[in-house]
Amino acid sequence: MNNGQENRIFAVWLYDSSMTESKALILGCSGLALTPDEKAFYRENRPWGFILFGRNIGDAAQITDLIASMRDCVGWNAPVLIDQEGGRVQRIKPPTLQAYPSAQVLGDIYRQDREKGLRAAWLMSRLHAFDLTRFGFTMDCLPVLDVPIEGASNVIGNRAYGHDPAMVTEMGKAASEGLKAGGMLSCMKHMPGHGRGMADSHHELPVVSASREELEAHDFAPFRALKDEVCGMSCHVVFSAYDAENPATTSETVIREVIRGHIGFDGLLISDDSSMNALKGTLGERARAIAASGIDIVLHCNGVMEEMKAVVAEVNPLTGKTAERAERALASIRPADGASEEALRAEFNALLPTA
Repeated sequence: MNNGQENRIFAVWLYDSSMTESKALILGCSGLALTPDEKAFYRENRPWGFILFGRNIGDAAQITDLIASMRDCVGWNAPVLIDQEGGRVQRIKPPTLQAYPSAQVLGDIYRQDREKGLRAAWLMSRLHAFDLTRFGFTMDCLPVLDVPIEGASNVIGNRAYGHDPAMVTEMGKAASEGLKAGGMLSCMKHMPGHGRGMADSHHELPVVSASREELEAHDFAPFRALKDEVCGMSCHVVFSAYDAENPATTSETVIREVIRGHIGFDGLLISDDSSMNALKGTLGERARAIAASGIDIVLHCNGVMEEMKAVVAEVNPLTGKTAERAERALASIRPADGASEEALRAEFNALLPTA
């Protein structure tokens, strides 16, 4: 990539005053291109950002066009997110992009050779940045800082680097730095920790009964170590030691005492998907509870129009501390480091175990 290309990519993310007219909301869409109804809805309701899933992914030109059309609707270079982790959570797959390994595979490299493992984590994220900035993405929802325990739900599983909080912290930091080196935002997830959940929060509500001491030493530790990151995503998990009724995403107590308090995170806090079945109530009730908890940005992913209408009715404009955090996040993006993609890709592939 030449300097002119780097400067153009960087210029995309410069703060735009149009952001102040946005709602504290990230939305998905239904397919490969925006429908007329979606365009009208986004123009009227102005979400702060957008997120793409597998149903939205075709070839390279289609992805680029879809992202551009989303931004056209809101009139500024709004953030566009994706979950491009590797392994089973890779929204853009071959042949459009290389197949990347799971975090567990990178963790296996670390367990054999710490320095090689950290380098592999950095390299994979740096390659994600090469891949994703070409399409116009702003943020990759990485790193996964959850630390699973024995018997936990497989919803995290091999998406985690391992079972040791110190190792997960190191690998997560390397992954985040790789994205930043490539001119992208990272978003650590799932705060304050999904690793102990015995249920898949896409389908039901996990309840964790561990003590505060256990949670602070194990589950919360990687997030506390990376508290200065500018973006994080919540989890739909009940931590009974703090709030026996509400999952973290809708718990004012967990947001205040754990995420903002014990962990010390003052970055932009995005909810996990409000359409996941761990949350109770209508979509409007869920959005209202998320906004009331202290979460900055409500996320709704599935692109179902009736659900989006219910959510948007409960979400306020981007103001106050949330607006400051959002502006700080976008302002943190720096030009890519000018590294050679060919050289880094060859180095990364050489580190991977052969099947």
